[in-house]
Amino acid sequence: MSSVVDLLLPDGRLPVGGHAHSAGLEPALRAAMPPAQISRYLTARLHTVGRVEAATAVLARRAALSELTDLDQIHSAYAARTSSSALRAASVQLGRGISRLAQQLWPAEPCIAALAAMAAPYRPVAFGVVAAVAGLDDIRTARTALYDDLQTAACAAPKLIAVDPVEPVRWVLALADTVERIADLAVTVTGCADLPAPTAPQIEQWSLEHANRHRRIFHA
Repeated sequence: MSSVVDLLLPDGRLPVGGHAHSAGLEPALRAAMPPAQISRYLTARLHTVGRVEAATAVLARRAALSELTDLDQIHSAYAARTSSSALRAASVQLGRGISRLAQQLWPAEPCIAALAAMAAPYRPVAFGVVAAVAGLDDIRTARTALYDDLQTAACAAPKLIAVDPVEPVRWVLALADTVERIADLAVTVTGCADLPAPTAPQIEQWSLEHANRHRRIFHA
């Protein structure tokens, strides 16, 4: 089943609300980032937001298979490394969607019950718990979490700018090696204190500005 889940979890059609998010691309473009810089934006996001989320998902996966009480600590550690309230709110929206789906698919799993007990689980925490239940190992969890964020932005691009639909596919393929390198880094995390904290101040600022806009296509 794990090979199927590798494909299913980052699918934009999965009913967890991902279709309403652009992985920060809409805020970036509305802030006048040139479309020609999208590939660089995606690279920067993978190295910052993506790396933190992938490592958090790996820790959550391990906790789901052993110490469920550690999920709250992982949840807090992720929040401490995500300074933008808008990014945290977007992560909660997605985390709740993943949690609802998991409760329907695996209602008898203790770690899913623990996830359901969290009022506002962040996306990578929920993602890691589902990865554990679905049989993904650490590297698959990290890789899938990174790809999910990457394809979310790529799929949003044609809705935001005039671009050949082939171009977003090219962006994703060009970053395949980057995804693998960051996934390799993510699985080296040993605990909450070891969780990486690379920052993306511009992405954070854009997310805060976007949260106050009344006319927008995506939540974040």
